[in-house]
Amino acid sequence: MKKINPLLIIILALGVFGIITTEMGIIGVLPQITEKFNISTSQAGLLVSIFSLVVAISGPFLTLLASGINRKVILLTSVFIFAISNIVYAYTTMFDVMLVFRIIPAIFHPVFFSVALVTAAKLVSPEKSSKAVTKVFSGITVGFAFGVPLTSYLAEKISLEAGFLFGAVVSIIAFIGILSWLPSMPVKDKLSYGKQLGILRKPQLWLNIVTVIFIFAAMFSVYSYFAEYLSQVTHMNGSWISIMLMAFGTIMIFGNFLFGGFLHKSITKTVIMFPLLFVVIYLFTYYLGSYSIPMVVIVFIWGAVHSGGLIVSQAWLTTEAREAPEFGNSLFVSFSNLGIAIGTTISGWFISHYGIHNLIWVGIAFSLLAFILIMLKIQISKLNTSEVNIR
Repeated sequence: MKKINPLLIIILALGVFGIITTEMGIIGVLPQITEKFNISTSQAGLLVSIFSLVVAISGPFLTLLASGINRKVILLTSVFIFAISNIVYAYTTMFDVMLVFRIIPAIFHPVFFSVALVTAAKLVSPEKSSKAVTKVFSGITVGFAFGVPLTSYLAEKISLEAGFLFGAVVSIIAFIGILSWLPSMPVKDKLSYGKQLGILRKPQLWLNIVTVIFIFAAMFSVYSYFAEYLSQVTHMNGSWISIMLMAFGTIMIFGNFLFGGFLHKSITKTVIMFPLLFVVIYLFTYYLGSYSIPMVVIVFIWGAVHSGGLIVSQAWLTTEAREAPEFGNSLFVSFSNLGIAIGTTISGWFISHYGIHNLIWVGIAFSLLAFILIMLKIQISKLNTSEVNIR
């Protein structure tokens, strides 16, 4: 392969950053969207849940179907769709149109993500592939750290249109970089579906999958309404909400490394600990959420733990998908987004009936469900190990 521009890996990470900014940036501007379209908070929450639901449904299947298409074509098409969608968000005056253009890019989300990771690994020598993949994956954390709060900040200080156009510009830059620097990458070896789909026969994999769904439902049932909660319960203004989103995202970078260290020491102990930490944080949020200074402290701790959910869930699911790691990762993308959709939808209903302050109990309920499944899985594994030893 000819020499690759070293900035290309950064461009792929920028593409991932643009995807996360498009998917999650909507969370930071829900108050402005409810005002613009004159809709309820729960209706605005559909913009989050419908995106995640489409990713959940289409993810693994479209990733497998796209495995035979030239990778450059897939990447270019995906970032182009994300750029167009953000432009539509900026200028549409119809909420239904906005909903449609949440569905279209969601179809390309898992495809771009998985292809970008594979492409990054193939652009460098084998010994450097893990570092290249890590750099591209960092676009997720940086998207939470800067993409979401910047969208919120621009919407507050300039206009809602400016917030969405920021996401469009990011995707356009990624499009130009991929078009200019990425060589054509036709797929020479067709992906074999049989062995990968075979892991779905494992009952314990499905236990882990449902656990991932509950963990992400616990995380995003509350985080999806982060800006609304700070606005209505803590009574922060738009500028403070943008600062809190930035703080939340920035501390996620630290949390990512923190939980990575925990997982290196013990996956099982870390997975057990994670949902219990969320229960504690949510209880503090419920009882101290109306006080600004305690809430600032809680946001920093919350952000660190929230980031752990990404790698903890991924590690837990892939322990039962070692035979087909790529397909396992696509399952993680799919079912984590299903968790986001479920959590956001139930929270939206809960808010409309019981008020936004009480949505914290939804997060606590999902955290406890995840904990119960984790303990069940561990007990089943112990029983299976005992049976093997007896034989």
